[in-house]
This record gives sequence, structure tokens and C-alpha cells, in this order.
Amino acid sequence: MTTEEISIWKKFFSPKDEVHNHWYSAVDNFSYLSGEFYQAIERELTARKVPGLEISRPEFNEGGMLTGKREYLRLQRERLVFDICAAPFGTSYFFSFRFVELPLGIKPMEMVIFLIGLVLIFSFFSRLFGSIPGFVAFLVLLGAGFFAMRNAATLGLKNLDANLLKTPVIGAVYEVLFRKETYFREDTRLMYVTTVNAITELVLDEVTTAKGVKIVKRFDRKPIHGAIFEERSAPKKQPEAAA
Repeated sequence: MTTEEISIWKKFFSPKDEVHNHWYSAVDNFSYLSGEFYQAIERELTARKVPGLEISRPEFNEGGMLTGKREYLRLQRERLVFDICAAPFGTSYFFSFRFVELPLGIKPMEMVIFLIGLVLIFSFFSRLFGSIPGFVAFLVLLGAGFFAMRNAATLGLKNLDANLLKTPVIGAVYEVLFRKETYFREDTRLMYVTTVNAITELVLDEVTTAKGVKIVKRFDRKPIHGAIFEERSAPKKQPEAAA
């Protein structure tokens, strides 16, 4: 097995969140309620009816396990997540924006629990129907599961599609083997990313401008679309030659 193959398998079975972009803006002598900033973003996104969007307010530790917690605004669609923070820093204030891709891989403990679940289901069918009929029933159940995963999008089962993506182990298998990548999925994913980024910057400008503060600089760690997408200017129209 080559070094590259080992790296792929390690990434698949030891998955970690991948931060594609991180920008922040700092403002001196500024104060604002984090919740109001989050609500303004939520209102804008709700008005645009972004499909498949899930909004939550998780609390992350500021340091270790025993440190205080800071509330973030989390926007999630499929495995693409935006974690947004607005918080004071002394007499100053900062706004932070991270674009994160949740891992596709399978964690070892999730795999152990999944296999234990399969064994328990097989044991239940064996006790209920007997060994051979129970095994047949178990195979039928697996076949029905594969059929549902293969046809979730075709049958228009959007809720099933979303739930499968979030299910440990099954989500990775579903996305790799059954969920076909299409132009439309790629385009809507790009639309989601650019929309959330644009709205966050818009609300940030509105909040600071309302208090008479103008943000001069934003600090970007990476382009919003990484190395895949780059902003491209439209070609200029060439003047027509004189007759």
C-alpha cells in the first residue's frame, strides 16, 4: 500500500473537520449583542428560503473543558457548515466567520456501534423466525435499506436524503456509493456558500454603519472556495471595428 493510499484510509477512518475559509473583522470601542447579530442573519436567510438549511446556536468552549462557553451561530446544509461568532474582546469587538466541511469518513467507535447494531438485529430476527428464515429476513432488510439509499433522491424523498447524510457510518456509505453527484447539486452548493457569505458581510456592514463605525479591513485566511473556485471577471466586450 502506497503512502497516498494510507493517507486516504487514515483520513476516512480518522475524519476531522476541514476549515476552507476563515475571515474576521475587528472594531475598536464597539459593543453589540451577539444574539441580535445572529437574528439579523437568520432573518435574511429565512427571507431567501434557502433550501435544506439548518440553523442552530451551539456553544463552544473558549479553551479547555472547564472554561466558559461562547455561543456561535451555525448554518448547515448537507456537510457544509458556517460557524459565525460575534463577541467582545476587552473594549473592542470582533466578528468571526468560518466555512467548514464536516468529514465524510467513519470514526472507529461509530463503526463498532454500527456492527454491534447489525449483530443485534440479526439475533432478533433469528430468535423471532429461526436461523435460516431470520437470516433471509435480515438480508431482505439490508436489501430494502440499499434500495432506499439508491432511490432516495429519485423518489423525491428529500427528508430521507438529508437524514441519511447525517447518519453515522450509513451517511458515508450512502454518499460514496449511492448519492450521485450532479451539476445541479454542485451549483446549488456553490449558491449556498456564496449566499451565506454575502449575507453575513451585508449584515456586518449594516450593524456597524448603524453605530457610525465603518469596517476598513477584513482579514481572510483562505479564498471562500479554496482552490476549486476563483472569482473570475467577465470578459470585456471588444469595440467593433469602424466600417
